[in-house]
Amino acid sequence: MEVCARKPGNVSRDHDFSDTSFEDFLISAIAIGPALENAAESRVGQIIWQAASDTRRLVRPNTNLGLILLLAPLVKACLGASCFGNMRQSLSSVLNALSIEDARLAYAAIRLAQPGGLGQVSEADVAEEPSITLLRAMVLAQNRDSIASEYATGFSITFEIGLPALKQALSEGADLSNAAVQAYLTILGRIPDTLIARKRGFETARQVSLHAREALGSGGIFTSRGQEAILEMDKRLLDPSHTLNPGTTADLTGAAIFLVLIE
Repeated sequence: MEVCARKPGNVSRDHDFSDTSFEDFLISAIAIGPALENAAESRVGQIIWQAASDTRRLVRPNTNLGLILLLAPLVKACLGASCFGNMRQSLSSVLNALSIEDARLAYAAIRLAQPGGLGQVSEADVAEEPSITLLRAMVLAQNRDSIASEYATGFSITFEIGLPALKQALSEGADLSNAAVQAYLTILGRIPDTLIARKRGFETARQVSLHAREALGSGGIFTSRGQEAILEMDKRLLDPSHTLNPGTTADLTGAAIFLVLIE
């Protein structure tokens, strides 16, 4: 559902990247099914590792690491929640229970997926074996990666920006695909994409967020002017090397879609 939405700058049914196709994402969505289906018997790190390795067996590019990192604790939280209303409380318990072993398996999954623009850091670098829990590692990385920030803040972007924006668009009559675009623009307008920031610098990421706010200011998916602004934004972001791809925002949008479906 996330990849089928024509979100500006991302792979969609309308266009591929030079090294990643729409079909790669569809195959990847199927690949992670077993890891999530068996979440009751697995720790978060095991879910992450199995989902990443099952994906890697079927597709070569990194299509879904960020989404895997987001979905693994969310699925565990679903299993521990008696209703959707206490999902975040259950999620907090899942995150606080993360171990060094969870970090080891998540690090191995990250190395396997080889996401773009990681670089090196002085503490808890994924190229090394961790000596701290996965939550602690994410806290250390939260200022440079929005996925890590979600772990550190109890998924504040997903629950407080993405999910409300998606539900609002749906309540105003949008179908799920268009609502996903609106939620994506809302997240991106408020949170500069950290994948772009790693590849092109924070100022470029901030400019892309400005484009998202402009599209929303023109009405987003709900007006012809907004739709034109979204198409124009898409053209701006589709550079040959796809370094302007707001891939982290796409992952956060996927997490919001998951929560809407669960609710």
